[in-house]
Amino acid sequence: MNYAFDFGWLADYWPVLLKGIGITVELTLVGGVLGIGLGIACAWARALGPGWLKPIVAAYVEMIRNTPFLIQLFFIFFGLPALGLRMGELPAANLAMVINLGAYGCEIIRAGIQATPRGQFEAGASLGMSRIETFRHVVLVPALQRIWPALSSQIVIVMLGSAAVSQIAAEDLTFAANFIQSRTFRAFETYVAATLIYLALAIALRQLLRGIGWTIFPKRAAR
Repeated sequence: MNYAFDFGWLADYWPVLLKGIGITVELTLVGGVLGIGLGIACAWARALGPGWLKPIVAAYVEMIRNTPFLIQLFFIFFGLPALGLRMGELPAANLAMVINLGAYGCEIIRAGIQATPRGQFEAGASLGMSRIETFRHVVLVPALQRIWPALSSQIVIVMLGSAAVSQIAAEDLTFAANFIQSRTFRAFETYVAATLIYLALAIALRQLLRGIGWTIFPKRAAR
């Protein structure tokens, strides 16, 4: 093998990599926050919502969970313009990530709701709370506490899956790596660097989510 490994030239492309990292972080932040919000709303609808709403949400969840994220992304970016709904690369990527995490988060959060003791619902009703008020003030926090590790893992998976958005020219980390490789023809070094950066981002995100869990659920952290 006559290939000469050389990582020194990567320093010339750090601005490109940093831009890609920034967009990946932005996608993860927007997708994570809005996706969890959507997941909570859908989990309430499936577990405690009105009967007419449950099959609608169930259909959405099953459709998203049983189709590839890349196809969902392509449908939003390439398919919706046929209906007059055109958006740029980053808004399309954000929307796809929110919809995807919302479906997976829905099932994770619903599991936490279903594990809630019946007495908590009865306690809320005895205080004159509506079903939504009982969910917000009595059920939601303990349910999130039960499933926080699983939800955190799903957020990390969505962050790693964001690499697919480079296929619609969203300038994330994978797009940056592909750009650098096309200019230098140093595929090995480029993708090793990208892999290590994704690894660092995943570890940092997992630690951040663990810290958020300790802050929001101090009793769990004390165990």
